[in-house]
This record gives sequence, structure tokens and C-alpha cells, in this order.
Amino acid sequence: MNKIKLDILGLSSSQSQTGSFALVLGEENGNRRLPIIIGMFEAQAIAIEIEKIEPNRPMTHDLFKFFAEKFNFTIEEIFISEFREGVFFAKIVSSDGKRTVEIDARPSDAIAIGLRFGVPIYTTDSILSEAGIVLSDSEEDKDDELEESHEVVESKVQKTKEELIKEMSVDQLNGLLEEAITNEDYERAAFIRDEINKRN
Repeated sequence: MNKIKLDILGLSSSQSQTGSFALVLGEENGNRRLPIIIGMFEAQAIAIEIEKIEPNRPMTHDLFKFFAEKFNFTIEEIFISEFREGVFFAKIVSSDGKRTVEIDARPSDAIAIGLRFGVPIYTTDSILSEAGIVLSDSEEDKDDELEESHEVVESKVQKTKEELIKEMSVDQLNGLLEEAITNEDYERAAFIRDEINKRN
């Protein structure tokens, strides 16, 4: 599998979802951008590490790092592995020096942890092709296009979720509802719940 390295380019408040933020990742040596909608807490955790701000007490992602160091394992890379039903999935690749283990995580948590270990972020060409935004080479257009890309991705994600959910059976929806609640994706859970109620 050919992995593509990503850089963190920016973090801005979401224009369509109150309390959410758009984390923009950029293809290294390329012009494709991968905006990911994340929550306020994760955005704060990422921003604090980017700005090298020392919180008074360790945040959850700092605690993960301290825990890892005490047990002599480290993080090797963050891998955004899937884009399914409008949702990104990631893996934290960790090692204790003898074996390597992949841990499933939300991209926002994975990136917040990866920043604390100073490790690279990767994805695949297929994910960039499906969910990425291609920017033009014109420097003066880049800021406007980056802002527009947030809206494009948000609308694409929302449309994909809604279309797929409406095509599912009630049994499939109940399974999806349980998964959304487990992942604390309450906005998605509410939409699925409403769709189930429409059919009853």
C-alpha cells in the first residue's frame, strides 16, 4: 500500500456545524487537501500542542503519552485508513520495540496523540481522491478555495450519510444507531433515530 504523508495546514471553526472545527490536512508535495470535521475538545487538544501551550493539568491526550512512556511503548505513525459512509477512520501505530500494534481511533484523537509524539500522519491515495479537495496553483486563490473546501466536504459528508441511512433497513439502522452512540457521534445518532421513528 502506497501511503501519502500529510501535514497539518490549519484549524478553523466550522461554518455549518456550531461547536465543530475543520482540521485541514495537506498532501506533502501535492495540492490535495483533506478537511476533517472534528469536535471542540479535540480541536483544543490539537491547537494546544501546535502552539506548545502547557496546560495547568494534563489533558486526556497528554495522559495517554505519560501512560505510554511509563510502559515503554511509543507511537510510530498515525494512519487515516478509511473513509466510509462519510466518516473517517484512523489507526494509531504503536510499538514496544518488539512488536507493532495498530489501535483504532477517531482521526481527531489519533492526530492529537500523534502530535504529542512528533510522528508523521499518513493516508492513502484512494481516500484523498474520494474525500480530498484539489487546490489550484494560484496563490491568490488558495485561501478562498480552502475556505470553500470546508463547505464542500461538510456538505459531501452530510449528503453521503443521509442518502446511505435512508436506504438501510430498520435492523441496520438500529445497529448503526448503537455504533453512533458508542462513538459519541450524537448528531449522527439523532438523525438515525429520527429516520427509525419515521418508519414506525
